[in-house]
Amino acid sequence: MPGDYGHLPRGPRKIWKATVWSLQGLRAAWLHESSFRLELLLAAVLVPVALCLDRSGIERAALVASVMLVLALELLNSSIEAVIERYGPEHHELAGRAKDMGSAAVFVGLLAALLVWLLVLRG
Repeated sequence: MPGDYGHLPRGPRKIWKATVWSLQGLRAAWLHESSFRLELLLAAVLVPVALCLDRSGIERAALVASVMLVLALELLNSSIEAVIERYGPEHHELAGRAKDMGSAAVFVGLLAALLVWLLVLRG
């Protein structure tokens, strides 16, 4: 059946449940991840600044999107770390590599955001 595998539209109830789960994830990140809190506070400053700048719509969108991308990458990194920690604190080369790569993804996102901001503001 197509509905069992997500091929048909989800419907209001399933959309609501997905929204609740997403909000639970944001809450968990806020409560347990200091990096996410810091980046969210930075976003709370930068997004309004981006929206108030006298720039084109596409430039403002790029500024906002670059900040939001960092938050998304941090959420993914935190989820990778949580899954790895679930299986225990002992060191494993692959677990360390996965955590390092997740951290690197956030770092690349931060560099990309910085580059976008520099290019737009230099304009």
